Amino acid sequence: YAALPTAVNITWSSINFKTILQWQPKPSGYFYTVEIHGQTSDIKKKCIRTTETECDVTDALKDVKETYVAHILSVMPVGMDNFEEPPYALSEKFTPYSQTVIGKPEIKNYTQKGSKLNVVIKDPLTPYTFPNGSFQSIQDIFQHDLEYKLYYWKDQSSGKKDTTTKSHTFEVSVESTKNYCFYVQGSVPSRRENRSGQTSVVHCTTGERGIFDEYGAEVFIIVAVIGIAVITLAIVLPVILCKRKKARAAREKEPLNGV
Repeated sequence: YAALPTAVNITWSSINFKTILQWQPKPSGYFYTVEIHGQTSDIKKKCIRTTETECDVTDALKDVKETYVAHILSVMPVGMDNFEEPPYALSEKFTPYSQTVIGKPEIKNYTQKGSKLNVVIKDPLTPYTFPNGSFQSIQDIFQHDLEYKLYYWKDQSSGKKDTTTKSHTFEVSVESTKNYCFYVQGSVPSRRENRSGQTSVVHCTTGERGIFDEYGAEVFIIVAVIGIAVITLAIVLPVILCKRKKARAAREKEPLNGV
């Protein structure tokens, strides 16, 4: 056993409490077995005698507020055991509640009516289930520690505003004549590190705001000037034509010179 290499570069990768343990190198002539040690929980063995260099340890971390350490054992093939303790490498400590990354929230629906933008979001789900088999969401686990932040801005503008909620709905005041773009991000402010999660997909409202809303007062002034010119022409042109017609008729009635 002493000659077997042990794992290096051990990392925890966790999003929405789905947690994967990864390490190196690829084994040759031996296997790995993962042991998860909690501060108060029993040792759990995962990925027994694997040739892989990663292991899904999610179901060994169900007490999400517990702090765990992984032992990655280097073990001989079956039949070659010499009953000595196998060599192993230790991971860093990992506490799911404070270290899992908060994944992308889903924007369930949104509307912009008048000067109100309403956005409804859906919690990301975790791999953990309730007794009835339905999946727990991240809010089921984080409870009031979880909040969402909405970032929003006028379409084709760079000036962002933001607002925060602990619920699943946002209602913000906006300019009724403009379209808006926005995205949502979950966070756990009580954490020391890794407070903010992944950002959602960006969505934009697409209401028909009209040409004046799109291009502003300049177009209104230009259109007004053109409108006045058209009206003026409609009034003046018949008068001019009428005067010309009368002048022509008068010339036709004049006696010819020299007759």
